[in-house]
Amino acid sequence: MDERTNKKILLASRPVGVPALDNFEIVETEVPRPGEGEVLIRTLYLSVDPYMRGRMSDRKSYVPPFAVGEVVTGGAVGEVVESRSDSFQTGDIVTGMLGWQLYQTAKGDAASIRKIDARLAPVTTALGVLGMPGLTAYFGLLDIGRPAPGETVVVSGAAGAVGTLVCQIAKLKECRVVAVAGSDEKNKYLTDELGVDAALNYKTSTDLRRELKAACPRGVDVYFDNVGGEISDGVMSLINKGARAVICGQISLYNLESLDVGPRVQPSLLVNSALMRGFIITDYAARFAEGVGALGRWLAEGKLKYAENIVEGFDNTPRAFLGLFAGENLGKQLVKVAD
Repeated sequence: MDERTNKKILLASRPVGVPALDNFEIVETEVPRPGEGEVLIRTLYLSVDPYMRGRMSDRKSYVPPFAVGEVVTGGAVGEVVESRSDSFQTGDIVTGMLGWQLYQTAKGDAASIRKIDARLAPVTTALGVLGMPGLTAYFGLLDIGRPAPGETVVVSGAAGAVGTLVCQIAKLKECRVVAVAGSDEKNKYLTDELGVDAALNYKTSTDLRRELKAACPRGVDVYFDNVGGEISDGVMSLINKGARAVICGQISLYNLESLDVGPRVQPSLLVNSALMRGFIITDYAARFAEGVGALGRWLAEGKLKYAENIVEGFDNTPRAFLGLFAGENLGKQLVKVAD
């Protein structure tokens, strides 16, 4: 008999506005047993990400919403503790889109999970700089933004997991980088550690558009948009001829209960022959190896830094998720479940 106990975090109800702790429920169950071709995984780290808020609503999206009463899923790192797959052995460290639970089974194939070599980098990097956030920054900026030396790149949500990497990749491409974040502490990190050319605090600004204009004296060539809303309205008023706006996230809008109405950007796009394009990282699934390879080289060469905010304890996963919308994290927000 297995003496271990499993815990799961379920979506108890759909959030209205900003999510709350009572939208989640923690339940105890038996540890599942792997079937033929499956593995049993003990969770080590869980990733919490802003996009998950969209899946908690029942609005039509590019991925199905979480079902009420079912386990929340997201990026995770875990250890294989039992294997009935020829592709994985007990002790392998793996990553994949897994449930918020202590133990779970998964198909033992490359489409479901992949191995991590913990000798090359800390395993948490598989959820950050060498995972979805890193790939999002890499492909969004380089494939859509196409920054050229000397151009001005503005990054909103610049202190988040994606934003911090966009800032650094833009600097590697010899651009002027203007970062927008929500605290002086975050902006100090962005300027002192990551080398951005200017950092603006949108929470304390009395006239963000004026500050953006002063920070971008030659206008904006590339805008990497993680937040939407009024920040983006200000940036889009400064775009240059041929500018590219990369729509990665809209965190300022995720908790709104009614449709947001703001300035219409089409006239500015028209007269500036500018491009605005959104993307989902799975659009680039066929090129993930390219992205991880490039990011891994930059990391090994000391050209990329990464920040992690690690919340301890499985039961604190919902609280860590809510912290994203309060701006608690610098860099990647993670939950440490086990050693």
